[in-house]
Amino acid sequence: MNKVTIKDLDIEWKTIFIRVDYNVPLSEAGVIQDDTRIILSQETINYALEKNCRIILASHLGRPKGNRIASMSLKPAAVRLSELLRKEVKFVDDCIGEKVASEVKALQNGEILLLENLRYYIEETKNNPAFAKQLASLAEIYIDDAFGAVHRAHASVQAIAEFFNKKGIGLLMQKEVYYLSKVLEAKEHPFVAILGGAKVSDKIEIIESLVQKVDILMICGAMAFTFLKSTGYDIGTSLVEDDKLEIAQSLIEKVGATRCKLIFPLDFVVVDEVHEDAPAKTIQTGKRFENKKGVDIGSETIKLYKEVLENAAMIFWNGPAGIFEIEAFSAGTLGIAEAVSASHAVTVVGGGDTVSAVKKAGVADKISHISTGGGASLEYIAGKSLPGLAVIPDK
Repeated sequence: MNKVTIKDLDIEWKTIFIRVDYNVPLSEAGVIQDDTRIILSQETINYALEKNCRIILASHLGRPKGNRIASMSLKPAAVRLSELLRKEVKFVDDCIGEKVASEVKALQNGEILLLENLRYYIEETKNNPAFAKQLASLAEIYIDDAFGAVHRAHASVQAIAEFFNKKGIGLLMQKEVYYLSKVLEAKEHPFVAILGGAKVSDKIEIIESLVQKVDILMICGAMAFTFLKSTGYDIGTSLVEDDKLEIAQSLIEKVGATRCKLIFPLDFVVVDEVHEDAPAKTIQTGKRFENKKGVDIGSETIKLYKEVLENAAMIFWNGPAGIFEIEAFSAGTLGIAEAVSASHAVTVVGGGDTVSAVKKAGVADKISHISTGGGASLEYIAGKSLPGLAVIPDK
């Protein structure tokens, strides 16, 4: 995929509308818990600053569903971006209307204005053309740098592009497409994919896509229990999608028809009840779980994963191996993070929980690419057309 980028456009001295993804987690007190997406947006913003642009930034945060919910304001994002850039970032408490137009008109070259949460208007998620036209009226050039939202047919992502002659993707989006295309094209081998998380239903299409490309697919997290139960294994009271057992069995059969090797955990850490101080034991896959719940992969599985990953040339990882947010059940996920980072392979990590795990393990700087898109990265690798990319012209 070779889309027009911000560097292909003459943006000098222009007013530029950059769709960013500042959908960041906030505490109840309004403190940003993870500023990764804001940090990664800086490259595109700094490039526009070098070109003396008047910069309008727009994003969504959460799902206010057309309501003005104070706890979902983007004001904390403006404050954090200002700290990172060491430069004033103006903020306006709306995203359309006379007040916004006035603020934009007053912008000087090299100044930045962040608009309020786009989803305060239901028209954003409805992909409303009139709303998109109002946003577009603020600027001369449109840049989409919000990979985390690129799979959404929303007004600021899809409908807006129609109203700009000059449009392209930002530098973060370009990097996302570059690395995820490496996964999609699967030219490096051995290629190992690790899929974790809770639900098989969230990963059906990505599994169907990956088994045609990868040499080894390792399934972990709670979704492993749905696969194991579908083949007759005892999983105790572990989380399972009983309505997806047939699909899981079908996916196993599909893998059997490819060259892909499917690896399930060899053992699990199990408990009676899920809490930090719960007495835990390790049970081998295939043994009776004694009505216990699986909460992490066991030490034998971690050892196997490390051996497999050591020899990989390409690694894609999405989804934790257990309930890693509870310290006692984080060994598997952190072990994978360390093994992925120690590999000499091209490594691509995606999904909010997985990115948090990589940061928690202190190895984020050793990963080739950390994707800012959860659902977007999975849909891209599954070969789907993403609305936000489809409206940007090819070079």
